[in-house]
Amino acid sequence: MHLDKDTIIKDFKRKLMVMYAEDVKEASIMHKYYALGGLIKEYCSKNWLRTNKLYSENKVKQVYYFSMEFLMGKLLISNLISLGIKEVCEDALKELDIDLRELEDVEKDAGLGNGGLGRLAAGFLDSMASLKIPGNGNGIRYKYGLFEQKIVDGRQVEVPDRWLKEGYVWETRKHDKAFIVRFGGDVRVTQEDGRFKIIHENYEPILAVPYDVPIIGYNNDTVNTLRLWSAEAVDKDFDFVSFSNGNYVKAVEYKYSVEAISQVLYPDDSNEKGKLLRLKQEYFFVSAGVQSIVRKYKKLGLSMEKFNEYIAIHINDTHPALAIPELMRILVDEENMPWEKAWDITIKTISFTNHTILSEAMEKWKLEMFKKLLPRIYMIIEEINRRFCGELFDRYEGDWNKINKMSIIQDGYIRMAYLSIVGSHSVNGVAELHTEILKNVVFKEFNDFYTHKFNNKTNGITHRRWLLKANPHLAKLISNTIGNNWIREPNKLIKLKRYSKDRVFQEKLLNIKQSNKIELSNFVKQNYGISIDPNSIFDVQAKRLHEYKRQLLNVFNIMNLYNRVIENPNLDIVPRTFFFGAKASPGYYMAKEIIKLINAVGNRINNDKRVKDKIKVVFLENYRVSLAEKLIPCANVSEQISTASKEASGTGNMKFMMNGAVTIATLDGANIEIKEAVGEENIVLFGLRAEEVINYYKNGGYSSIDIYEKDKRLKNIIQTLKDGFLDSSNVSVSTNEFDGITNKLLHNNDEFFVLKDFDAYVRAQSKIDMLYKNQSKWQEMSAVNIACSGRFSSDNTIKEYAKNVWGV
Repeated sequence: MHLDKDTIIKDFKRKLMVMYAEDVKEASIMHKYYALGGLIKEYCSKNWLRTNKLYSENKVKQVYYFSMEFLMGKLLISNLISLGIKEVCEDALKELDIDLRELEDVEKDAGLGNGGLGRLAAGFLDSMASLKIPGNGNGIRYKYGLFEQKIVDGRQVEVPDRWLKEGYVWETRKHDKAFIVRFGGDVRVTQEDGRFKIIHENYEPILAVPYDVPIIGYNNDTVNTLRLWSAEAVDKDFDFVSFSNGNYVKAVEYKYSVEAISQVLYPDDSNEKGKLLRLKQEYFFVSAGVQSIVRKYKKLGLSMEKFNEYIAIHINDTHPALAIPELMRILVDEENMPWEKAWDITIKTISFTNHTILSEAMEKWKLEMFKKLLPRIYMIIEEINRRFCGELFDRYEGDWNKINKMSIIQDGYIRMAYLSIVGSHSVNGVAELHTEILKNVVFKEFNDFYTHKFNNKTNGITHRRWLLKANPHLAKLISNTIGNNWIREPNKLIKLKRYSKDRVFQEKLLNIKQSNKIELSNFVKQNYGISIDPNSIFDVQAKRLHEYKRQLLNVFNIMNLYNRVIENPNLDIVPRTFFFGAKASPGYYMAKEIIKLINAVGNRINNDKRVKDKIKVVFLENYRVSLAEKLIPCANVSEQISTASKEASGTGNMKFMMNGAVTIATLDGANIEIKEAVGEENIVLFGLRAEEVINYYKNGGYSSIDIYEKDKRLKNIIQTLKDGFLDSSNVSVSTNEFDGITNKLLHNNDEFFVLKDFDAYVRAQSKIDMLYKNQSKWQEMSAVNIACSGRFSSDNTIKEYAKNVWGV
């Protein structure tokens, strides 16, 4: 897009006047932000309309990416970058005495996701638009997102994330494209003209209203769409009679019960009401999305029998698995298609990404609850399972053990991962190791049955956000060194490798990192009151809080290092600042205990003058995309220390390496492929291998008590947890506060091998210290990591999906 400074100034003033009847001098910072956002949306709207027309008129095959999460982050700067007008816009605003960064600070992170799953989906949308692939997102417009995390007395407290309080400038409400989603009721079967006809009656209708968000491709005039669904009452959102009679709560209770569906991401499902709400959410956005796709497809005037030739539906994990029976419902019930034909189309249309091997993360729904809420969908799943079990019976000659093991419906539950495998033409893992574990362990029987269905697509990240936006000085250095073709072709970053030993390049790299660290240090001082040394090693573990990700192992190493410094005040180590950023699921007790422990340890160390600032610990509250953009460019060390075999892929590991951090890692998820890319000399590895972990789970042979008894360091650490030593005036910790943690480690045999890997991890951390003291070597490692990161761009991943899965 070609715009000059004067045009932007004139358009911005016009937008302020039209929206708020204000001029620049009297407008608030909030109004200036919304005026600029509205202007950017206006600039991209012509291409948005043109892109949609192009897709329809040329009848191109389109991809619909269904996901419970789209962790978009802030869009103001990234949209300016994609339109190619960031610099000229910045200059225009400066002339009006407006700082673009101040306007960005006004923007809230969109509350549409939580962790890697959602950020992956957002990155994939960016890559599809930037590669001119006809791709659309489909999700839920959560009113309050997951939650906003507050740390009070060291503990996580959840408060509503009011990200929509001032509206969302990037969305467009499309009430004329709303659909009815049906819950509950009765289903009966009749005959009409010799065919079975399904009658669904007495159901609760809920209106799904779409809000469309433009996804702007990088400098290519392509604008794709993210469609988010909001739940609303169909017509009776206010009971006037009840209100007139003074029953004010009853007057609005139906409205609020309906809207609960799109209120929060992942409602606590530790109780039946929470489970029911989550199931409602999953069917709600899937049904609305599939209905929308079918309506749009029929406008093309094409036969429904060719549906899969023009439509690809991708389900991101099992949350959208109900797309399979929902598409079957539409094809069979509404389009009167024979079951066999409808099933063939459905399988060819749908593809599935599995993101976990954790059994507790494999969704399953109680039969009775499911049947009551979704009676017709239940009937379809039952029929899918009946026919699938028939195939198994024929193949395995009535081996009922195998049939029962693979059945979608088993022991009173519907297993969504099994439904997703059976109902799709492609099942992929998200890293080479993860895919092999899926094929050979978790879904071995299915891989044997469907010999060509399983494949690998290693996750990727969008280099435009994590370099161009998050680390513009590094992006500029890269372009000045190897040219700017890497922005469109990220694999060209490998050209940087030839400069990894260049002293001048190393010095520039070091200066950029140092400048970023100073900026973060100021942010931490201002927001947390903690003074940190920008010359210290910035060691970062930022990801969802889960026991398998082993933030606990990290904390134990910090406690051990603290003990060493107290014993020997002259200990020769490079000062280290340990950063944590993590949210724990509201119902996840152990994760919350670990957050409390991190804050207690940090408070003790940060206030102990004997440490002499050799160690600092910072827990960054409410970790989110915009905070990650501040943190990741500053990291020297990237902590990727999950229990081997547990992490599907990881994408944080890729973001950190792309910004020059050196990874300390187990051989898990995509860490293995990072090692292959950078070479073993440019990553620090430790710990059990995946096959060793799996063998322990299968055959036993591990005793955490034995490890504990033989390691004085661990005894000291665990004694500290027991004796209340971590208590302080700011973080109240009582004796036996952390019994839950110690019991898990010692009496439940340390499920995630924290004690087993402790010694290897401590040695790996010592290696980090030694390497960092040789700055020339460290900068070389940093440069190699940046150079090799292009392999992990989501552009590469999306090209593989487009060619080998979606056929677009």
